[in-house]
Amino acid sequence: MKVLFVSNGHGEMAIAARIAFHLRQLAPSIGCDHLALVGDSWRFEDLEEVGPRRAMPSGGLIAMGNLRNIARDLRSGLAGLTIAQWRFLRSVRGRYAVAIAVGDVLALLMAFQARAQATVFVGTAKSVYVASYGRFERSVIRKAQAVFVRDAATAQELRSSHIAAAAANVMADLGDRGAWTQLAGNGKTQLAIFPGSRESAYEDARFLSAVVRRVAESDSGVRATLSIAPALQPARFAGILRADGWRIVTQSDPLAPFSAFDGDRELVAAWSGPIEAMLAGAQLVLGQAGTANEAAAAAGIPVIAFVADRERKKWYRRRQAQLLGDALLIVPRDVSEGARAIADLLRDPQRRDAMSKAGRERMGPPGAARAIAERVVALCA
Repeated sequence: MKVLFVSNGHGEMAIAARIAFHLRQLAPSIGCDHLALVGDSWRFEDLEEVGPRRAMPSGGLIAMGNLRNIARDLRSGLAGLTIAQWRFLRSVRGRYAVAIAVGDVLALLMAFQARAQATVFVGTAKSVYVASYGRFERSVIRKAQAVFVRDAATAQELRSSHIAAAAANVMADLGDRGAWTQLAGNGKTQLAIFPGSRESAYEDARFLSAVVRRVAESDSGVRATLSIAPALQPARFAGILRADGWRIVTQSDPLAPFSAFDGDRELVAAWSGPIEAMLAGAQLVLGQAGTANEAAAAAGIPVIAFVADRERKKWYRRRQAQLLGDALLIVPRDVSEGARAIADLLRDPQRRDAMSKAGRERMGPPGAARAIAERVVALCA
């Protein structure tokens, strides 16, 4: 018995992997294949990669009318890749018990091409807090045998259109702080740095580390952990920080590849493992990411993001602010202003508590991945 995941985003890959993990626990005989519509994919223990895939310049950020990114991807072969993926899905018709689309309605349309016995939609891209599903999208979603969306308000709106949708936000599972032990922090202030999983992560890590160094000038107890996504290169991060004046000490542990020192003080430790381990001890998140920021908010950790006036991804951060509400603080992309905002928030426990509550309310409780897996197992029966 096999199921097929079809995802169209880096965060969606992580969501698919978490659902697959629970599927294998509930029904070890079920095999989980994965077609990544966006990106060159990552290696996940519970997913077998299938079908054509390729990294695109945008990293999948082509929503909200982003014509520049769409044009760049088209020049890099997006149309041909999509056609190849479409053909692959039609070639495997009838081989899967369940097809699970993780992402938006495009992923669902592609998943339908596999003609599995049942199709499940795990919607991550839309919410009534940002943009509701339109009439065409609802006509497509209605054809799925099971529908899960990111929040209760969106599920209720779909139910008003006679779509049996349930609220199940797997990003809340990615931020489950009870899943991993805390990284060693020696009682020091813990800042989690999430630079993201795309090419821009290298420069964002340099900027965020500079902000931490500025905070440390007035807070001797500050310490940060830098998340390195699976598709990115620890050595490249280390080289960029070294060029920015940090003293880099490399380690043999693949999960903790290096530390960055300002003089004799270790201020930033790199981490290539699951983000849950970082969240377990974090007081604040400095995040230029998508899914990781939302996982942090779900765990009740305030998130600070940085945006430059002319930044192309400004639209994306505004969208995330609508999704996370008061759990996210957006600050101008300036080292001094960023350090000041962090210091102010660390001194304001009442505001941190309010941001924590807002994040948990918007993202919902953990347990969604297992609930979705249980429904998939039932559809496989």
